[in-house]
Amino acid sequence: MLNPKLPEPDLLKAVLQPLLEDFGYWFERTRQLLEREEITFLSSNKQLDLLDRVKQAQQEVSTAQALFQATGGQVGVEMTVLLPWHQLLTECWQVTMRFRQEQSR
Repeated sequence: MLNPKLPEPDLLKAVLQPLLEDFGYWFERTRQLLEREEITFLSSNKQLDLLDRVKQAQQEVSTAQALFQATGGQVGVEMTVLLPWHQLLTECWQVTMRFRQEQSR
């Protein structure tokens, strides 16, 4: 998950720290939506599956943030870890946008 060989802690702090914060923020917003609302265009199983995947991603992001902070920004996160988070976040945004559109009708 983490790559201790990255030599640029200032660059990591400038890029990775805000990225992890963004993942945390958007996953939390999606989690709240999925826990509070019935998403009519998703089956209950699909909504629960998405919620479970968001919760898992939140735990992973929190772990990465804790390790990043504990090492003073001396480690990075592998792209093989970031890519699934990004894909899940894209899915979350799509669900949220569609939900908001349907609510405004």
